Amino acid sequence: MSSQLRIEKLQELIKQEMSKMLLKEIKDPRIGFVTVTGVEMTGDLREAKIYVSIMGNEEQIQSSLEGLQSALGFVRREIGKRIRLRFTPEISFALDKSLDYGEHIQKLLLKIEKERDSVEDNITGSGVETAGS
Repeated sequence: MSSQLRIEKLQELIKQEMSKMLLKEIKDPRIGFVTVTGVEMTGDLREAKIYVSIMGNEEQIQSSLEGLQSALGFVRREIGKRIRLRFTPEISFALDKSLDYGEHIQKLLLKIEKERDSVEDNITGSGVETAGS
């Protein structure tokens, strides 16, 4: 198995196991609605960054990140047991803001579309004759 293929497979396994832990095992009340969006590992498999998307306001996001950080030992130990690696990677959590960014872009596009429709309505509704009228 190529090195890159192995890394991708491990990233997917870690993502799946972390998702399971969030659903069934990590019971910290500070952790709100968290979704694991991806995992990025170093080439030597010594470090894994788990990307999470968190629903809520800034306070809820911070609270969830603190809860995840306090569960880090448990998460690392469980991943080591479940995936059976010789060396369990150091794990860190990173906030994935790509979903928020995508939502922001979608809102901007809708706003532009409404403004364009409004301008077109003003032009056609103001008595300005268009070609062919």
